[in-house]
Amino acid sequence: MYSVFIVDDEVIVRDGIRNKIDWEKSGFTFAGEAGDGEIALSMIQDIKPDILITDIKMPFMDGLELSRMVKKLLPWTKIIILSGHDEFEYAKKAISIGIADYILKPFTSEELLVSMNRAVEDLDKQKQRFSDIKKMKESLESASLLAKEKLLSDIVLGVITGADAVRLTADMKVDLISRFYTVCISEIYPAGGKSSKLIEVKSRLLSIADNNPKSTVFFISPERAVFILKSVQLEQAEEDSYNLANAVEHEISAGTDSYVVTSIGMTVDRIAKINDSYNSAVQYLNQNRLIPNKNMIINTSDCSENGVTPSDLKETDPLVDRIRYADEGEIEQIVNQYLECIDEVREDFASTASYLLVDIIMSISKLAEDLGGDVKDIAPEILSRAFVSGAVSSKEIFTREVKRILSAVLTWRNSRIQGKYGNVILRAKKYIEKNFANPDICLMSTAKAVNMSPNHFSSVFSQECGMTYIEYLTNVRIERAKKLLKNTAMRSSEIAYEIGFSDPHYFSFIFKKVSGCSLQEFRAKEK
Repeated sequence: MYSVFIVDDEVIVRDGIRNKIDWEKSGFTFAGEAGDGEIALSMIQDIKPDILITDIKMPFMDGLELSRMVKKLLPWTKIIILSGHDEFEYAKKAISIGIADYILKPFTSEELLVSMNRAVEDLDKQKQRFSDIKKMKESLESASLLAKEKLLSDIVLGVITGADAVRLTADMKVDLISRFYTVCISEIYPAGGKSSKLIEVKSRLLSIADNNPKSTVFFISPERAVFILKSVQLEQAEEDSYNLANAVEHEISAGTDSYVVTSIGMTVDRIAKINDSYNSAVQYLNQNRLIPNKNMIINTSDCSENGVTPSDLKETDPLVDRIRYADEGEIEQIVNQYLECIDEVREDFASTASYLLVDIIMSISKLAEDLGGDVKDIAPEILSRAFVSGAVSSKEIFTREVKRILSAVLTWRNSRIQGKYGNVILRAKKYIEKNFANPDICLMSTAKAVNMSPNHFSSVFSQECGMTYIEYLTNVRIERAKKLLKNTAMRSSEIAYEIGFSDPHYFSFIFKKVSGCSLQEFRAKEK
């Protein structure tokens, strides 16, 4: 189903759209609503709806300005403008932005559904374009595209000079002139590991670059896409990078069963330094190669905390790379690989196992050092000769001890990595707890409170908390509402205002959606 978000400063209009459309029967899901463009933008940035329905005249930020921002942040979103003005200039501006439809008030729910279904046709056509495997393959294997990939590969790998890069890209009509550059690398994990899925995924990534004049993309390997992103201002580079990374994640997760990890490299100020940005991105991407079960966005500025920099990782042992991002379920696999290695050698068990155990201990020590700690903080006993001798006395004891210390390492590592973001998440949650009753609280205000850009904060929050910012804020408000329903005689409208909803009808709708029962049913059950 496609998700729909509504923005209109008239409550009666929002109520009419929300309540008169049978969302499930019509094949849509109601994603949310807002009374003005400024609040809406923050919610839309977090929810990422497929279709936006917005009034054109609103306080703080009108529908046209909101549409411009949404098209910049979420280029795939289809926008339907509602207007009480039958003026050519409004329609002309809407068309220039890329609006899907323009509806005059008053309108019926049937008219709106017709418009929404037209938007769906466009979304379906976009999907259909990606499903034409033959055309995609021809496009991906065209001679001009292969030549472009070779040139761009030489640039990011530092094979050619900056002057040559400027000249050759101009010859190939590739616009690579800008004030700042950021390399973003997307590692693709095809559904079920099937390489046949890569063609569709690649086509989707090419479409992102086609629709984003700031980016150029090529494939440096079958599973690795490299975006060179141009920015005019340094402070805008991070936002541009996260906009791109979010678009990549949306296209891959919404249209395929594959996963993608996108690494954002450092921002550089000349073409000759694009190689530096690429190297910084690839260093951290390699740390995440063993996380094929979820989408991720990582930024070198995040990974460089606690004194860890790309240069620190150049001599990293492969096991350090693995345990840096492995989960508990991978311990068995790691141990089995060590046991297979021992079986292959077929020499004295204790000697081979001792060698491998020392390798494990050294890797743990390196990881602890990289994360600003000490191996003694994890398992001090492993540094003694007695521990090594005892652990290799038999295969059973070796297996048990290696599993134990790897589990201890992952527990310690998680506490350190969470600590990297822990302060940010804690401050954000405290801010929400203090301000959830304010109807103006939003992703942007919370991001500002923790000194992060909205896109960066949104990605960090959802990856660390396992839910979006809006979902968390809504849960906080609904839990507060439940307490008030249980312990007070306040009316539902009073509770709505008390917990930050400016519209009691919308509060009732959200309460039932989240809790599975109406306000009246919940209160009756709790008596």
